[in-house]
This record gives sequence, C-alpha cells and structure tokens, in this order.
Amino acid sequence: MRGGRLVSIVLLLQSEGKMTSKQLAERLEVTERTILRDMEELSAAGVPVYAERGPQGGWRLTEGYRASLTGLHADELAALLLSSQGDTLSELGQQGALEAALRKLMAGTTEAARESAKAARSKLHIDGAGWHAHAGRGGLERHPLLPVVQEAVWEERALRIAYERDGERKERIIEPLGLVVKRNVWYVVAMTEEQELRTFRISRLSSAESLPRRFSPPADFELAAYWERSLADFKERLPRYPAKLRIKSAVLQRLNAERFVSAVETVREEGEWAEVNAMFETLESACEIILSYGAGIEALEPRELRRMVIDEIEAARMVYL
Repeated sequence: MRGGRLVSIVLLLQSEGKMTSKQLAERLEVTERTILRDMEELSAAGVPVYAERGPQGGWRLTEGYRASLTGLHADELAALLLSSQGDTLSELGQQGALEAALRKLMAGTTEAARESAKAARSKLHIDGAGWHAHAGRGGLERHPLLPVVQEAVWEERALRIAYERDGERKERIIEPLGLVVKRNVWYVVAMTEEQELRTFRISRLSSAESLPRRFSPPADFELAAYWERSLADFKERLPRYPAKLRIKSAVLQRLNAERFVSAVETVREEGEWAEVNAMFETLESACEIILSYGAGIEALEPRELRRMVIDEIEAARMVYL
C-alpha cells in the first residue's frame, strides 16, 4: 500500500510539476503528516525530491528526473490494456494515442509483467457494440458466480457448471478459455467434453466449481475472433422479418450492431437521412427496436409494422395527456 503511494507521488509530481502537501494529501486521500513522512522516505531512497518555500511553494522533483515504470504491477498493466478494447476512445479519436501510451508502458515493465498482462488481455474480450438486451428494462444482471469463473479462466482450471435447460438441471465439465462482457452481460467461452466450443451466459449458471485439473488452451484459439464469428452465426440463425426504414445516417451504424438485426442494406442516402432495408427477428422486436431510436428512425414498410409503431406512439401520447 505504502509503496504504491510513493510511486503515485512521484508520478503526480512528474505530471503536475509542483504540488503542495495539502494537494498531494487530497489526491491520495491521506493526511499531510503522512505526505511529509513519504517525502522523507523518497529522499532517503535517492529520489531527488525537494521543497520550495514560500506562499507559492510546494514539492518538486529535480528538473530532468523521470521515474522508471518497472514498478507497475502486472494486474495494473492488464487493467490498462483491457481499457483499450472499448469503443469510446475510438469514437473520440483517441484510440491511437492510448495504444501508443500502452506500448511505452509495456516497454518499461518487466518481462514477467508484460507476459502476465498479455495473457489477461487474451482471456477477456470487451464487446462495446450495441446490444438490444433486456437488462435495461429488467435491471442490471447479477453475476454472483463470476469470481469463480474468472479464477478458473485465469488459472486454466477445469470448471464444473450447472444450469437449467428445458426445465431440467444440466451439469457439464468445461475448460473455460475466456470471458466476454457485452454491456453488463458476462459470458464464458469454453471447450466442452465433446471438444466443442460453447458460450455460456454466466447469470444463468446455478452453480460453478473450480476443479484441480488444469488444461492448456488450443494454440490457435483467439477469443475476439471466436466471439465475432459466433455473433455472425447467431444472426444468421435468427428468424427473418424484412422491413424498409428511413433512418438518420448518424444512427445507422448503431442499428447495424443491434443483436436482433441481422442485416442492414442502404438503398439510398438523402442528406442526413438514408433509406435502408433491414432484417429483424419478428414484427414485435422490429417495433420495439425502432421505437427505442425515437425520431431517428421511421418505419416505411411493411404496412403492419408502420401501423404498430404509430399505435404504440399514440398509446404513449395518451399516457401523457
């Protein structure tokens, strides 16, 4: 705990240039007396930190001093690596900057930390694309068994799981290869005893027990690639309900990423609007998805879909009269 705080002080002074004891104490949530003791310890360890006196004073590092990042722990580095998987930074145009910073961090850490962080990244995939899940309506999913599953994934141990299917309790022994999170829904991708890759929704497991037996993941297995293939296969197996839509170009990409929309083909574009042919699962799911985009989508065809959307809008309007 204290060692981590000392590293934090050095990195704060490197980035801020000068900070008072009060500022450091507030940032690190300790007392000013603790900061003074930490400064004495840093000085004794050879870190060139000194105090500037006066009203505008504060703590500084000797000009030109840069701390080594070899003290970065593997779990901390893994957390940084995993943060680069989301879409938010890409949307802000900062993904390249983050990747460059991570490469510098990787170069400054120990080989053991790098290998551990890379292994963690290969076992966790964050899918930031749109997902028309029920979680928003029914509340956040609970994952009490996630820590057990995560430990088995990280340690490459076999896992005994149980779940309900068709009203019956099913038990399996699986080799968990990786975790996928999409919105707040967690999945485990695993090899079954039949040597088949399967995906299990963790919130639907009734029990999970880590077993002593270890396994080695297939050399050619890539979690992100498997997930993208499984999503594509899932969409191909969905029932088909075709519809013609008028949609704002700004939300077209989001619609194409919806779980229950298997294809979106642009027919023509007119300014900020585009006319598209979309393939939904059912009439009801098409209506629900279209309504979730508000004024961003207009249903054109078929007539029954357009009528259902209008009726739902009218019913909602009556509630607010």
